[in-house]
Amino acid sequence: MRPVRFAPVRALLLLLILVACVPAGAQTETDVVFPGTEWDEVSRGDLAGYGWSDDALQRTSAFIRDSANTTGLVVVDRGRVVFDYGDVSELSYLASVRKSILAMLYGSWVENGVVDLDATLDELGVDDEGGLLDIERQATVRDLITARSGVYHAASNGGDDLANAPERGSKQPGSYMLYNNWDFNAAGAVFEQLTGRDIYDEVQSQLATPLQFEDWDRAVQRKSGNLEISRNPAYHMWISTRDMARIGYLMLRGGEWDGRRVMSEGWLETISSVVTPLEEMNPVSRRDGYFGYGYMWWVWDGPRAVGPFEGVYTGRGAIGQWITVLPAVDLVIAHKTNSVYGRTTSWASWQRMLELLLDAKGIDVEAWPWS
Repeated sequence: MRPVRFAPVRALLLLLILVACVPAGAQTETDVVFPGTEWDEVSRGDLAGYGWSDDALQRTSAFIRDSANTTGLVVVDRGRVVFDYGDVSELSYLASVRKSILAMLYGSWVENGVVDLDATLDELGVDDEGGLLDIERQATVRDLITARSGVYHAASNGGDDLANAPERGSKQPGSYMLYNNWDFNAAGAVFEQLTGRDIYDEVQSQLATPLQFEDWDRAVQRKSGNLEISRNPAYHMWISTRDMARIGYLMLRGGEWDGRRVMSEGWLETISSVVTPLEEMNPVSRRDGYFGYGYMWWVWDGPRAVGPFEGVYTGRGAIGQWITVLPAVDLVIAHKTNSVYGRTTSWASWQRMLELLLDAKGIDVEAWPWS
C-alpha cells in the first residue's frame, strides 16, 4: 500500500483545523520553557500578549511598596519571569521553607531503598536529651516528615506549635498532626544518618547544580540551635528568591528540567499531596484557614481549594518566606523577607499579593471562596 500523501493545500488546511481545535488559552508544549543560566523575562511590552496586564502588575508593585515588607519577589508563568520586585539575588535565610526542601531531597534515597520511611526511631537508635518515651520511639521516619510523630520533646529552635502540644506519651505515633520542630530537625538528622550525606551537600548536588542556581553559596549554609535542649540542630538555608523560584518550577514540572529527569515525579506528587486534611489540623485554630499538610509542604485543602487554588501547595517560613506553586494556572511565586532588616510580611499581605497577581493574569479571585 502506498503511503498517504497530502497535497500542500490540503496539508495546510488540516493544520489550520488542528490549531482551531485547541481551546483558547490552552497550553502547548512550546509554551513551556526552562531557564538556563538566567531566567527568560517577559518584557513589559510583551506582557499583554503573554496574558498579563502591566497596569495590574504596577498596582501590585504599589501595594508591596506601600503595605508590605517584601525584599524579593519572583513570579514565573510557563517558565518565564513576568514580574519581580526587590533584590531577587540576595541570599537570606528561608526559615521553615528548609523543611519543604528536605522533603524533596528524601525522594531518591527512599526510592533506592537507602531510607525506609517505615523504620522506627527505636530501630534507628534515635534518642535525645532526657530520653524519649517508649511510645515515642515507635514513631517512624514517615511520621517525622508528616509532623505526626507524637513526640513532643522540645526542639533546639523555636517557631512551632509545641506550646499547644498534648501531654507527652498521650498520642500514638501517626495518629495526630502537630507542627513541631523536633520532628523536622530529627528528620534532618535521620536523613544524614541513613544517607551519609550532609544536607547542604545534597541541596547542591540535587538542586543547585542541575537547576543552575544563580546565587548558591555552599559556604554560607550552617546549622544552628541549642544542642543542650535537643541534639538535633536546625538546618537553616540561605537561598535567593530567583533560585527559590527554580525549586518551585521543578516542583511544578514534576521533577523534569529541560528534558532531564532531576527528581521523581511520583515522589514530588506524594510530598505535595494532603496527608492531614484541613479538618484534622492541630491546634484547632489551624482548621479555620487554607492548609492541610503533606510531607513538609502546606497544601491548600477544604472549600477554598477550588478554581485557581485547586492543587496549590507552598513552602512556608516565618517572617515572610514562601515558595507557592499554583498548578491550575501554571504559576510559581517565590517571596522573601530578609529578617536582618527587622521586617515581617504577614499572611494577610501575602494573600493580597496573590489576589493582585491573579487579577493581573485575568483571573477573577472574587469568584472563588477565597476570603
